[in-house]
Parts: sequence; structure tokens; C-alpha cells
Amino acid sequence: MTLVTELPSKSATDHESSITMNQSIINHRDLLWHVNHEIFSNPEIAYEEVTAHDTLVAALQGEGIKVTPHAYGIQTAFEAEFGSGGRVLAFNVEYDALPGLAVVDALKQSDKAGRVRLLGTPAEEAIGGKIALIEAGAYADVEACMMMHPTSQSVYPDDVLGDAFDKTLAISGFRVTFRGKPAHAALAPWKGVNALDAAVLGYTSVSALRQQLQPDERIHGIIAEGGVAANIIPDRAVLEYGVRAPSLAGAEALQERVLNCFKVAAQATGCEIEAEILGVYADLRTNLSICRAFQQAIEGMGHKMQCNVDRETTPASTDQGNVSYVCPSFQGIFGIPSENAFPHTAGFAQGAGSIASFERCLLSAEGMAIAAYRFLMDDDLANEVKKNFQHQKSLD
Repeated sequence: MTLVTELPSKSATDHESSITMNQSIINHRDLLWHVNHEIFSNPEIAYEEVTAHDTLVAALQGEGIKVTPHAYGIQTAFEAEFGSGGRVLAFNVEYDALPGLAVVDALKQSDKAGRVRLLGTPAEEAIGGKIALIEAGAYADVEACMMMHPTSQSVYPDDVLGDAFDKTLAISGFRVTFRGKPAHAALAPWKGVNALDAAVLGYTSVSALRQQLQPDERIHGIIAEGGVAANIIPDRAVLEYGVRAPSLAGAEALQERVLNCFKVAAQATGCEIEAEILGVYADLRTNLSICRAFQQAIEGMGHKMQCNVDRETTPASTDQGNVSYVCPSFQGIFGIPSENAFPHTAGFAQGAGSIASFERCLLSAEGMAIAAYRFLMDDDLANEVKKNFQHQKSLD
């Protein structure tokens, strides 16, 4: 099956709805700046995004949209939906509701079938909130899912807003615990079984394994626990590791190779071993048809947007990858001015709170809204999206 390279042409209805959504962006600008500032000023960790949750729920309810707070049994998740019949498109809100509000306004004006769903998706960075939402059925009837993610503008030419196409590595995180036997290290060391020796031997074996890795595979880990006192043979040692690969199957295979290193280390030192999987993020399978629709929307607004399908895989991971395995998905990237600071740094966080970054977020949100509305209204585009997704699933 050939992936789509050309999309159905836009209609006059698309133009009218684009005007409606642009006006919606303008009308909601002050509200969303308030939401943005409130969330930026109150940083919160995974599953403790109380301020973000409450602020967004209140903003959506204030627009007359029915919202389910604490959705799917997750305290800081929420679900909002507007429309009836037709296809279902979801926006993952991390935490920006603007594209959803714009599509709601377009649906109100058109009075056509189609549903837009906003899912408040907490805990992306460490635990995988979207995975819990998948397991709870939040995406069971979703036919397309969209979101954006910022990066430094320094990776793009100044006149390019970002890249409609993104791909990331799959990652599997796990914890390994070695259990030995304590003993006094001076009086009777021969009575002990050294769990730290097992951890160090396993750590060294994994370091040797790296020589045989593919260029796009990664292994990273730490010794999280290694004993309590220098004169006591450690009876417990803990390592925490993550392995990354271009595909979910590849990450699982690499994880098995790493675990074999630890199993042999346990056997060599006489220790017992326990392994616990902490979480698995699938690789991101971006739907090319949605990418093209988004790129077309941004360029129709007078801005440049790459759709670089030949780009190198981003050496990072996201739980949006898990979503991309269950429904057609899109995660575009837009650049923000951050003085060459990159995500997960203090400089990038500072840049993310600026007016300039907010304006670029507005542009990306408007492009997503236009592409989303086309998906809901255009059967040809929806069929192309479905074909691309089926092609991706055939690669498993």
C-alpha cells in the first residue's frame, strides 16, 4: 500500500470554517493567555496537575461545554466533548484547549455531524497518563487524535514554524532488584552474598553490550541503591534502566538482552533477582495524511511548515506513541524562541512562558483546528487517514 502524498482539494466550506476558527482564536486569546499564564506559573508534577486540571475545566465550562472532571478514574484527567453523530476526533490537551474550542465554534456554525473531544492527559513525562486513558477506553471510538509539542526554534530556519512530521523512539523502563545476604565486611565477609557486586557486574556487562547496539538504539541506567554502610555486605541493590529502539518490538527485544546481562550477574554472585517493568512508551507512528492536512492548513494561513518524512528519529519518547498504535495520530512540532535552549532545560522553560511563544502556539492551534475540521467534514480525507493507519498496522 502506498502512503498518501496528495490530499483532496479544499472546498468553499473549508474557507468559511477557517474564517470562523480564526475568529474563534481571536475571541479566545485573552482567555487562553490567562490559562497559559496560570499553568506556567504553577508547575506541577505527574498526576498532581491540580491547578492545570481545575483551570482548564473551569475555562471550558465557562464556554458552555460539558466537561467531565477527574475522568476515567484519573484525578487530574478530564474529558470534554461537543457535537453529535459522524466521526470522532480527539485533541490531547497537555494542557492547551484552544484548537478544541475553535473546532467547537465551527461545528456550532455548520450544524453538521461530527464530534470533537478534548482529553486532559496528565503525566506524559514520567508515568504515561495516556496509557492509563487507553486502558480505560478513552480512545476506543476515536478515529483521529491530534496534539502539538514545542521545541527550540533554533532547529528550524527563522521563517519556518516547525515540522508537521515527528517520529520518536519506543522506550521500556524497568527496575532490577538484586537480593543477597548481609554480613559484617570485616568480621565475616564470607558469610555474605553481595548484592552490590551483582549490580556492578550487571552494569558493566550492559556497558559492554552497547558496543553491539544499532546506531538508533539506546540504553541508559543508574544504580539507585547499593547498600547502607561501607562495613556491611549489601543484601540489596537496585538498578533502574531504560532501553530505546525505533519500534516497540525492537525495544522489547533490547530489553531482553539487557535483562539477560542482569540474570547472569545474579547467577555469578549467588544473588536472587527481581525485574519490574515500570512503563512502556511505543514509538510514535505519525499519520502522514493528517500531517499533510496540517501542513496545508498552516501554509494556507501564510506560514511555512515542514513535513519532513525523511527526518531522523527524535531520540526521545512519548506516550502519544501508544495512542498512535490504537488510532490514527498526529504530533506536530513547533519552534519557540528559547535562545538555543532545548526541552527539559531551565532556559527552555523560561522561553515557553513568553508572549512570543504563546503567539506561535496560537498559530499551531489554528492549523490543528483547520485540519481537524477538515477531517470531520471530508470523507475523502478521512478515508486516506484510515488507509495510512491500516498500512502502519500492517508493519507490526
